Amino acid sequence: MTEIRTLLGDMAELVSELPGPVRRVLVRSADHELEIEWAEPAVPAQARPAQARPEQAPGPAAVAPPAEPVGPADPGHAVTAPLVGTFYRSPRPGAAPFVEVGDLVEAGQTVAIVEAMKLMNTIGADVAGRVVEICVDDAAPVEFDQPLMRIEPAAAGEAA
Repeated sequence: MTEIRTLLGDMAELVSELPGPVRRVLVRSADHELEIEWAEPAVPAQARPAQARPEQAPGPAAVAPPAEPVGPADPGHAVTAPLVGTFYRSPRPGAAPFVEVGDLVEAGQTVAIVEAMKLMNTIGADVAGRVVEICVDDAAPVEFDQPLMRIEPAAAGEAA
């Protein structure tokens, strides 16, 4: 029991020192596992001030998350999953997809479905424009805030 309390104390201290908001923390007692997921990319290690702590031996919890590749920003506006579930491109099996790459959409138009707990949740376009990318395969699991597709917003005065 004291090992769990020590692990939880170490976890709370580590989370308070992490850059940016933490999205999820997972703690397991068997073999003392700790997993931390950031909501946004972490600040690179070279940008953070060094905090020497010789009393703490390095371990799995002290490892920084892998750096994300640096490249051009993704095109368009991301339509993201509002919940965890299964992504569907069409209203039922065998039916035509709601949208395809290249289609023009209006704000609020249904572009997909995310099924969660046997409930079908329609996903609407946040902006009017052209679908430039569908980021998830049909019937694939999706996480909260995961990009589902990208829409290039219509220019002012341009009809979608």
